[in-house]
Amino acid sequence: MRRRAGRITLLAVLLVAGGLLVTSALRDTVTYYRTPGEVLDEPDLARHRVRLGGDVVPGSLRNDGDLVLFRLAAGGREIAVEQRGAPPETFREGTGAVVEGTLSPDGVFRSDHVVVRHGNEYRPSSPPVGPVDAR
Repeated sequence: MRRRAGRITLLAVLLVAGGLLVTSALRDTVTYYRTPGEVLDEPDLARHRVRLGGDVVPGSLRNDGDLVLFRLAAGGREIAVEQRGAPPETFREGTGAVVEGTLSPDGVFRSDHVVVRHGNEYRPSSPPVGPVDAR
């Protein structure tokens, strides 16, 4: 009886330890971001580095030297973003993006990292129109 209780206790400890390892490993892979409305409505966020997500507003994207200026929108709210450095090649107006940085006192989000969001749908490329020459 004592032996069985010891095995059950050991198994429970191993399961808890394994769960903690998996949880800590996944914590670094999960990306949370705030919407423009959340960042603008919470003044405390202005002092901390956050991730801001939304869609790049069409007509707002422009380059100014080493800065890329654009607006992100989500849920009917927009925020101006000033990105230092070149964004990824897939970064375009109308696409989703997540930027990392801080909100400055003038209401502009100063970013130093951009990630383009991709949809969760996969669509294969369209087949070639004519016959393919395999030579």
